[in-house]
Formats: sequence, structure tokens, C-alpha cells
Amino acid sequence: MIRKAVIPAAGFGTRFLPATKSQPKEMLPIVDTPVIQYVVEEAVAAGITDILMIIGKGKRAIEEHFDRSFQLEAQLQEKGRKQELKNLRHISELADIHFVWQKEMKGLGDAIYCARHHVNDEPFAVLLGDTVIESKIPAIQQLINVYQRYQDPVVLLEEVDRQRVSRYGVISGEEIRSGLYLVNDFVEKPAVDKAPSNLVIASRYIFTPGIFDYLEKTRPGKGGEIQITDAMRLMVRERAMYGKKLKGRRCDIGNKEGFVRTNIEFALKRPDMSREMKKFIRDLAKRL
Repeated sequence: MIRKAVIPAAGFGTRFLPATKSQPKEMLPIVDTPVIQYVVEEAVAAGITDILMIIGKGKRAIEEHFDRSFQLEAQLQEKGRKQELKNLRHISELADIHFVWQKEMKGLGDAIYCARHHVNDEPFAVLLGDTVIESKIPAIQQLINVYQRYQDPVVLLEEVDRQRVSRYGVISGEEIRSGLYLVNDFVEKPAVDKAPSNLVIASRYIFTPGIFDYLEKTRPGKGGEIQITDAMRLMVRERAMYGKKLKGRRCDIGNKEGFVRTNIEFALKRPDMSREMKKFIRDLAKRL
């Protein structure tokens, strides 16, 4: 059973400057909820109750978001705003959330390595803190289901247009069941004409503790960063690893246009907003 999750959230978020100059990119809201809260809720929906977040400089807002705010709660209580109070307390009660600092920005692999003492000898989930996935079955639960059958590491996969593969880590592997692949290699951001497939890593992983041994062997790559993909390349040479194709949709919030689109899509699904949002979009379309 997977009880623990690691959420790396230490990056600078330079694509969203100046908004991320003084606040974490993971705290940017989708309508009224920070991105990272969606990630935590996904883990909790899969039965994970112990979460370790890897944070860095300027990320205190993440800690404060998941902690209680007694002063704000008292104000809401005094004003009789019961639903807002309930929602606020719910955030701090989602799971047991712990924090570890990544002292230097040395890449995703290094961030995950920071979790080695907390994870101990258990298998664990990794969910990137800046990626929201919509699916009927939580994305990380889809991986847990595979792990429970094979007891080997699993990575979530997304099929993308081949022209976009150079943005991602890409797998080479054999489909052994519908949507399930036995991976034989990983390539980080390959050229389009050299990519082994158009199946890319989609920000969710299940690892066994052995990944830390491979991270220790992984040398820094471009920019002095330790890439988790390089550690996975070492691992897959010595043990089985699977890739599970996502049943759902990864929301594209890695750039400003995608972020705005995702906000509009989520607003349209909100009962308290959808009617006015649809009217606004129709009126806007007439003016364009």
C-alpha cells in the first residue's frame, strides 16, 4: 500500500514572472484554489495521508496555506460565515503535511533525493506541485493500481503531438496491455526526429526506495541539475519499470496562455460562476 507522497515545489517559476517574484508558482490560483491544493487533494483522494513537500527560498506561502490561520478563522466565526470557515479548516485537515528545504536548486532529482529520510523503506508517490490533472480515477491512483499488481516503479504517461516531444522526458517501451507499457529507456527532451515515441512523462510517479541509490549515482547534467529521468535510465537497466497511459487530461498550466485557458475551463464548471461566465464569453466573442 502506498501511504506516503512527495511533492516537489522548490522551483522558481520564471515563466510566470513577475507574478512569481514574491509568491510560489504552485500558489497561483485556478479560479480561487491554489494549484498545489489540487495536487494534495489528488493524493488524498487516492488514500495517501502522509505528504512531504520539498520547498525552497520564497516558498513560505505554501507552508502557511496548509497551516491553520486562527485569526482569520476567528473573523469568519464572528461574522457567521460558516461555509468559508468550514472550507478554510478543511485545507489544514487534508493530510499530515511536512516540509523539507531543498538548499540548492539542483534539479528535480535532487529535490526527490531530499525525501529519502522521510520515505524510509517504503514505496512512495511523487506528484509535481505545479501540475493539475483532471480524471475520474485520480491520476496517482491509476499508478498505484499498477504498482499493486507488479510491485515495480510506475510512471504516468501522456500521448502528445510528436512536434512537442522535445519539451518532455520520453519513453521507449513495449505495450504489454492496453495503455500499459514495459519501459526499456527514457530520453530527456529529445529532438523530434530522434524521439523513440510520443509518450511523455506526465508529472506523476510511483517509486520504490531503490530510486535513491540511482540518484546517488546520477551526475549533474545541463545547468548542474540532477535529472530524475537520468536516474530512471539507470534503474530501468536493472529492474522492471512500467508506464501507465493517463486516463484523463493534464491541464496545460506550464505557460501563461494555458494557465488562462485552464482558469476559464474551471470557472465554466463552477455552479456559482458558469452562467455569468458563459454570458461573458458570448458577449466577448461578439466583440472580437
